[in-house]
Amino acid sequence: MFFQDETVQFSCPTVLETMLTPGDIEELFSLINQPRDPESPNSGSQGSNRAVYSTQERKIRRMKSNRESARRSRWKKKRHSENITNQVNRLRAENRELKNRLGLTMHHHLLLSLENESLRSESMVLMAKLTDLIGILSTLLSQ
Repeated sequence: MFFQDETVQFSCPTVLETMLTPGDIEELFSLINQPRDPESPNSGSQGSNRAVYSTQERKIRRMKSNRESARRSRWKKKRHSENITNQVNRLRAENRELKNRLGLTMHHHLLLSLENESLRSESMVLMAKLTDLIGILSTLLSQ
């Protein structure tokens, strides 16, 4: 494989940019920087080395492999859970903001409806006065 006896060094973005905690980053690097056995089952030379290992050695190697697989699985599950939790928190905040905006919009609607009703009433009163004035004016002109 690529990383036989080398320690891999990466320059990575800040913790805030990746949303990873320092512990998460250390765990990732520990997975990457683990010393690899050149004759490991994943090295591509497993066919020729399989007979060399005893049943006990194969069992131990399988247990190690299973442990690593379980650790990777737990890490993925943890990251997935954290991502979902972050998404839930973002959606809750967005929902709260939308509810606030809806409440404000409904309040403005109520105020405008009340003002509109008041203006309609005032308009009806003025129309009635205008009708009365027209009647008086036509009476005065017809005399």
